[in-house]
Amino acid sequence: MPTTRPRHQVTETDELAAALDEAALRWPRVSRGQLITRLALEGHRAIVVRQREYRSSRLDALQRHAGALTGVYPVNYLADLREDWPE
Repeated sequence: MPTTRPRHQVTETDELAAALDEAALRWPRVSRGQLITRLALEGHRAIVVRQREYRSSRLDALQRHAGALTGVYPVNYLADLREDWPE
């Protein structure tokens, strides 16, 4: 089919063949070329979900620990410390 979009050639390795065989169980009567597209899109969705979960867990950790050291150091602690540094 004519297209102006880029095309990609993929060699079916043993690992890819196994993935395509598994995908064919989920999507029967779909060509192996179409299975590659579906697997790529499913992989993308999984990555997006994983990234969102990772970001959310990091933000939760920041929220839980925000202010944990409040009051540990006295006022002007850093300025006083820097006074001892040579210039």
